[in-house]
Amino acid sequence: MGVWEWIENQFYLSFIDKHRYQLYLTGFRNTLIIVFAAFAVGIILGSLVAIIRVYHRQTGQFKVLDKVCGVYLSIFRGTPIVVQLLIIYYIVFKSYNNALIIAIVAFGINSGAYVAEIIRSGIQSVDSGQLEAGRSLGLSYNKTTRLIILPQAIKNILPTLGNEFVSLLKETAVAGYITVMDLARAGEYVRSRTMEPYFPLLSIALVYFLLVLGFSKLVALFERRLRQSDRN
Repeated sequence: MGVWEWIENQFYLSFIDKHRYQLYLTGFRNTLIIVFAAFAVGIILGSLVAIIRVYHRQTGQFKVLDKVCGVYLSIFRGTPIVVQLLIIYYIVFKSYNNALIIAIVAFGINSGAYVAEIIRSGIQSVDSGQLEAGRSLGLSYNKTTRLIILPQAIKNILPTLGNEFVSLLKETAVAGYITVMDLARAGEYVRSRTMEPYFPLLSIALVYFLLVLGFSKLVALFERRLRQSDRN
């Protein structure tokens, strides 16, 4: 068999035969659903945790909540995402059979731990004199934080949040451990049926690479726009 005949045969087995291309499309769709939904969960959860921790350090209040947040960060930043995914699937939600939703929750909680530290560092990077200036103008702590501190902090952390999104995209490749037909699982499923690893695995690797490259370019473009706005 010649090289081109081999390539044609591999392509047919991996994509055309038994409509296997539909598995890749389903996996691609589920991967994007997981990463965007989980990132949204991570932003919400991470923002809440960051605000609690910063507020506690500046006022001394919310001591119990700060301890809870500290434990949450330690656990989810200190254990592998695949272990967290399996625990949430087989233990926490063992009676719930929607693996896609469980994957979103698991990746969202995990991402929230990293987002919380990103936001916290962004808030603390703002000069403390900004808070004092706002209070001296008669603004409450909450208004000063919302109107003065957070807008500056968000601008500082947006590039880092973009990098977190890219990292989350790559991490979702383990969603197949809980039977989610994501992009990686689609490639492995086709490989196990055709017994040919080249096209299925190299194809999904290429798709992940293009996705990561595309989002990384967007993050870099956004960073340049931010630097230009700072100079202006």
